[in-house]
Amino acid sequence: MGPMGPMGGHAEPTLVLRAGRDRSLRRRHPWIFAGAVADVVGAPEPGDVVAVRSATGELLARASFEPGSGILARVWAFGDPDGAVPAVDDELVAARLEAAVGARAPLDARTDAVRWVHAESDLLPGLVVDRYGPVAVCHMTCAGAGAHRNLVARWLAARPEIGAVVERTDRAGRRRPTGTPALRVLAGEWSGGPVIIHEAVPPGAPSDGERGDRWTFEVDVASGQKTGFYLDQRDSRRLVATVAEGRRVLDLFGYTGGFAVAAAWGGAAEVTTVDSSAPAQALAATNLAANGLPPARLVAADVFTDLRARRDAGETYDLIVVDPPKLAHAEAEVRRATRAYKDLNWLACRLLAPGGLLLTFSCSGAVDPGLFQKVVFGAALDARVDLQVVGRLGQPADHPVLLSVPETEYLKGLVCRRAG
Repeated sequence: MGPMGPMGGHAEPTLVLRAGRDRSLRRRHPWIFAGAVADVVGAPEPGDVVAVRSATGELLARASFEPGSGILARVWAFGDPDGAVPAVDDELVAARLEAAVGARAPLDARTDAVRWVHAESDLLPGLVVDRYGPVAVCHMTCAGAGAHRNLVARWLAARPEIGAVVERTDRAGRRRPTGTPALRVLAGEWSGGPVIIHEAVPPGAPSDGERGDRWTFEVDVASGQKTGFYLDQRDSRRLVATVAEGRRVLDLFGYTGGFAVAAAWGGAAEVTTVDSSAPAQALAATNLAANGLPPARLVAADVFTDLRARRDAGETYDLIVVDPPKLAHAEAEVRRATRAYKDLNWLACRLLAPGGLLLTFSCSGAVDPGLFQKVVFGAALDARVDLQVVGRLGQPADHPVLLSVPETEYLKGLVCRRAG
């Protein structure tokens, strides 16, 4: 049963599950909800490691204690093939960091901007690490990840390619604690300014031969969305570069110009990008210029309002990219989010020329791929256009999906062609 204290008590803080509430843990899902817990033995603090036992006393896992959250604990260690549950210590965390970063090594030849750690998918709950050239940006979304902050910073700072380790303390859809800065330096030295990153141009992308074989992007890691750049759209950018030639492109929620650069590089006839953030659009202009590309039509406006104006003006486009920010942060927001997704895609369908391509995305994990496809179908039906799905897009290799945690799959995209 594991170590026991005097009088038969548990020697370490312990969560005791209710009878019949251990099924998900036996399926190696790492989230323990408060309703599944019968008793908290001991006095664990937020982020402390607790043993997790079944109602009959069987040791199932070790987890970080997360009071004040719907997820009361996140598992860091399940039983190994022999049934033993390892300790959650520096050695275990360092080994998992090494495994996660090592798994991304094949990407080094293509880019110096990679998600090194993808939280639960890399068996490091709540920890995200994105590498942008010489800067490693950490995002710790639970107390258990924060408990290993110093170790993570030291380990990352020891990497020869890293000059600074910083932590983003904000979180999409949530407020950070009062007085907490949005970003702090954990190790090394950093000027606080933008970071320059590079991505390899995909084979087959048209080019004048004078711009090299890599895109250059300036990234605002201090205040940009996510940790500064949409690393998860790397594969989709590469696709856009190979299909944009000669097309009139409309890039919605264009942010800092990732898709705009790819489309212009790929020989688009014209590129229009719309985003509500004027600073993001300014950075998009910088990124286009840094790659020797002609200026795009950069529109700082509400996308929904802008699309309706374009519809009323009778505009059409041959390639439309719809990549909104996360619209559903929880199940309770799915209905509202699907209405917004449908509206966006209905308007996009109205603007899509016959034979044109629509690349449409959802990064809301609560909206599953099947539901998203139904929403896009409904939008096409209401717009009275026939759409063919000719491809599907998702997370790149550095954003893996752990099969035991389907919630780690969040990004889904459809490549649609207007028939006729």
